[in-house]
Amino acid sequence: MADFHSNPLGWDTVQLSLCCLLKKPPRKPRITQHSSARSCRCLRGETQLPARRLKGARVRRARSAGCVIAGSKADMGKLQSKFRKRSELYRASQGEKADNAFDSQVVQYEPAHHGSINTVTNLSPDLCVSGGTDQAVVVYDWKQGRMCQSFQGHNREVTKAICYPGSTWIFSASRDKTVLMWDLNQGDEHIQEFCGHELVVNGLAISPDGRKLCTGSRDNWMCLWDIESAKCEQRQNISRNLVTHVCWVPASSSVVQTSEDKTIRVWDSRTWQVTNTFPAKQYIQTHCDVSPNGHYLVSSSNGFGGQGCEATLWDLRQPGCKVVEYRGHLQTTACCMFLPMTPGDTVRVATSSHDSSVKIWDQNTAVCLGTLALDGAGPLVSLAPSDSTNLLCASFNNGLHHIQLDQGSHQAQGSGAVSGGLDIKVVARF
Repeated sequence: MADFHSNPLGWDTVQLSLCCLLKKPPRKPRITQHSSARSCRCLRGETQLPARRLKGARVRRARSAGCVIAGSKADMGKLQSKFRKRSELYRASQGEKADNAFDSQVVQYEPAHHGSINTVTNLSPDLCVSGGTDQAVVVYDWKQGRMCQSFQGHNREVTKAICYPGSTWIFSASRDKTVLMWDLNQGDEHIQEFCGHELVVNGLAISPDGRKLCTGSRDNWMCLWDIESAKCEQRQNISRNLVTHVCWVPASSSVVQTSEDKTIRVWDSRTWQVTNTFPAKQYIQTHCDVSPNGHYLVSSSNGFGGQGCEATLWDLRQPGCKVVEYRGHLQTTACCMFLPMTPGDTVRVATSSHDSSVKIWDQNTAVCLGTLALDGAGPLVSLAPSDSTNLLCASFNNGLHHIQLDQGSHQAQGSGAVSGGLDIKVVARF
């Protein structure tokens, strides 16, 4: 009979050989006297035990024996930490992370709002008006970086704000189905209220003479109001006309509105009838703007993954005539605006998108002159050009941005990732 104790191969090898002859599986090695050890497995000389079966003193004894406890909180914490770090590296490697080195050049003023901002417009060359999820309508001096007034009156988030040029009048629309009128020189209470819509009001426009107010809502109603009396003078309901934006054509009686039914309608404010309907686009039309001379209209489209997401230039003198499309955004283009022009300068259009970027386009050729990527800012939903070189942008995550446009071949100091021949930089946030 073989002497197992003198066998240089050891008992384990002999046991394995006998089991092969008897066609029986070898017994699993016992690491500890506890019953939970029966489910252990050996990895590279270490024994790994499931933490869910070991508690208290058993865990301490297992660790003292050199066992690794699988699924322990400490180990999971290490794994999660590694995952977070690697996720950050992955996002940065995809170019989605803005260069934080430029953030030190951006002036951070007192925030205008606590929460997401849905709309921004200009009251004067120095003052802007904004509204958001905090239900406030804020007047802000963006050049001095200070809040001038905060109006409280809505009980739901503010969706749109507009101002009548050359005055201190402010109009704000809200998810509370109302429109309120404010005067910067008459205290912090609203001076007029326009009630009548059944759903959120998304469209606001003032007539060139400052006497009429046009409103549009998701309830399919387009309404025309007398501002002085707050009386609704005209109403029209069109099936599936879920209004997204309204603008008044300068020096005209025409009103243009975009809708979730993918169409653009032109209204005659004298008869309150639709005089023209543009060919339906493939995606929801989110916003529109009319050129200062009243000849052109630009509209923006919903979309995702680069499908849709375009802005379209239309010729209002030839109803339904599409001139060019501005393509380049990867998500919904939420806002489109004509930029003020200086003599001899290129006529330009600005767009902002849910992909956290602002693009500047040549109006006639649709060439993208520059792109500013604001990673982390979230959807950029509203633009307000102050002049040919200064632009205000509202974001979901980072408040309001003061953006400067400068012609050049390289990026000036500022925040954000820039591409194209136009230098675009963020100089302040508030």
